[in-house]
Amino acid sequence: MTIQQPIELRFDVKGMTFAAQEWGDPEGIPVLALHGWLDNSNSFYRLAPLLNGVRLVAIDKAGHGESDHRSGFTPYGIWEDVAEIYSISQQLGWERFSLLGHSRGGVISCLVAGTFPDVIDSVLLLDSIVPEPLDETKVPEQLQQSILDHSRQRSQPIYPDIERIIKARQSSYWPLSRDAAEALLRRGIRREPDGYTWSSDPRLLNASPLKLSLGQVKAFLQRLQMPVKLLVAEEGLYRRFDQLESLLQQFPMIDVKHCSGGHHFHMEQQVDVVAAEINQFYQTIFSQGGVNA
Repeated sequence: MTIQQPIELRFDVKGMTFAAQEWGDPEGIPVLALHGWLDNSNSFYRLAPLLNGVRLVAIDKAGHGESDHRSGFTPYGIWEDVAEIYSISQQLGWERFSLLGHSRGGVISCLVAGTFPDVIDSVLLLDSIVPEPLDETKVPEQLQQSILDHSRQRSQPIYPDIERIIKARQSSYWPLSRDAAEALLRRGIRREPDGYTWSSDPRLLNASPLKLSLGQVKAFLQRLQMPVKLLVAEEGLYRRFDQLESLLQQFPMIDVKHCSGGHHFHMEQQVDVVAAEINQFYQTIFSQGGVNA
C-alpha cells in the first residue's frame, strides 16, 4: 500500500539521533532523499507523493529539522554527511539504493555516489551537482575563516510572531512561496518565551574547514558509472555557479534537463513537471534491460 502521509523514522549514528520521513510504496525502489542547506525533509512534502513505485526516505541531515546538532566544535563538513548517509542506508537494510538530492543534498549525493559507486543504482539531482571548487592557493584562508567562525558564539534571531518568521523564510537567499516556507517551518522552528526561532544549528553558517579543488571534484564525478540526471532550474543554480557549464561538458554521461522555476522548483508550482521527469527517469533505468530494482 502506498504511503501518502509520511511515516516518522529515527536512526542512531554514533550517538546522534537522525529524524526522517518515509513516503511511497514499502516494496518500491529504495530512494534516499537529501534536502538542501538550512532546509529539512519537508523539502520533499509535495514531490514525494507524486513519485511512482518509489519508497522514499527523506532525512533531516545533522543540525537540521528534528535531527540532533553536532557536538562541540565538530564542523558541518560534507565529509561527515557522507559517512552518516551511508550508515543510515545500512540501518535501512538497503544493499543498493538510489539518491535524490536538492542543493547541498545534491552535492552530498554526488560525493556518496563517488565514494560508494557499487551500492548506488542512480542519482537524481535537483538544481545541484558538486561543491563549487576552491583554488588550491585559497585553502589556507578557507581554513582560517572556518576556525575563526567556530571560535565565535552564534545565536539565532528571535521573531516575535509566526508571521514574521514565515516572511523571513520566504525572503531568504533563495525566495520561497508562502506554502513552501510554511512546510519547511513545520520542522524548522522552535517556540521560545519571547517568540520563534530557527531549530537549525547556527553553526551551519560557519565556513567549511576545507573545500575540494577542481581536480578533486572531477575525481568524484569520474566514479559515477550509474545513471545520473540533473534537473536545472532556470532561475537557480546556473546563475550562481560560473564553472558549471564547462564542467558538465567534460562529463556527457550526466543527463541534463532545464526546467522553469527557481531553486526550490520541486516545492513550487513546477512540482508536477519535476515529478514527471523523475518518474520517467526511474521508469527508464529500472525497466527491463535497465538497473534491477
